[in-house]
Amino acid sequence: MKSFSESYKESGVDITAGYKAVELMKKHIAKTATDGVCSGIGGFGGLFAPDLSGIKNPVLVSGTDGVGTKLKIAFLTGKHDTVGIDCVAMCVNDIICCGAKPLFFLDYVACGKNVPERIEEIVKGVCEGCVQSGAALIGGETAEMPGFYPVDEYDLAGFCVGIVDRDKVIDNSSVSEGDVVIALPSSGVHSNGFSLVRKVFDVENADLNKPYPELEGKSLGQALLTPTKIYVKSVLPLIEQVKVKAISHITGGGFFENIPRSIPDGLCAKIDPKKVKILPIFKLIAKTGNISERDMFNTFNMGVGMSIVVAKEDEQKALSILRDCGEEAYVMGEIVKGDEKVKL
Repeated sequence: MKSFSESYKESGVDITAGYKAVELMKKHIAKTATDGVCSGIGGFGGLFAPDLSGIKNPVLVSGTDGVGTKLKIAFLTGKHDTVGIDCVAMCVNDIICCGAKPLFFLDYVACGKNVPERIEEIVKGVCEGCVQSGAALIGGETAEMPGFYPVDEYDLAGFCVGIVDRDKVIDNSSVSEGDVVIALPSSGVHSNGFSLVRKVFDVENADLNKPYPELEGKSLGQALLTPTKIYVKSVLPLIEQVKVKAISHITGGGFFENIPRSIPDGLCAKIDPKKVKILPIFKLIAKTGNISERDMFNTFNMGVGMSIVVAKEDEQKALSILRDCGEEAYVMGEIVKGDEKVKL
């Protein structure tokens, strides 16, 4: 006999809707299962047994993030099956900057009203992100919070845990003058800067289904909801074959906040803006909002989801490996002496 409370339902929380949501999402979660999974969905904790073979000194690496106000675009368009990819991407892309392989992921959905079919769509996206990153979804939480969230809105966050050998942790200690900075293209705005995006396009009052010639015929809604690219299956093969000196995940704060996090004091990543392959959506944002180039590069990824530093002599090998993994990687700068950390 399943739990049910008429009084709780009258207050706005339908426990049975939660049961239905779990049943609907099970088939998606099953696709994320890896050899380390030791438990099913529904327990008080997710169990995972990592394979430590070949790892002398295992170090766990964790990362957590949410989707941010990009969710407003999902609410306005009624499309909820991609924001889960964003949630996973924001976490796994962070931990691979250390060289860590993602192991498992947990999600948290808080909503004003539990609509099982909508929760299924959200978690479907989370599961797709887990498949793309090789992580297992081993647990999560759906919290129905009437009176706290509007009935048609929700928040989505999560965290991942990965593993790396202590001797193989990527830091910036070996970065030196003359190294090259490789760009990995982004898929779009990813999941950052949406407070500015929403202001620029006045999205609450805009026609998000209107095709834009500047966006190759895509609607604004389609372009903005393009999920964040996950780089795990490109970066891990690279670090196995090339000495990667530093990696930066280009998120909120753009080039000026994120690239310096992987550059040691006394050195500077000199980026050639003419080499950066800026995506059409960023040109449209800049034009519509009359935003300066400096502010654009200090807010958005501008078409570069990750930057990777390798020695000059490893440039061609690194580019070849990344391209074999499907990345249209290219060199966008070099490491020089200087105190600015990053310079355009």
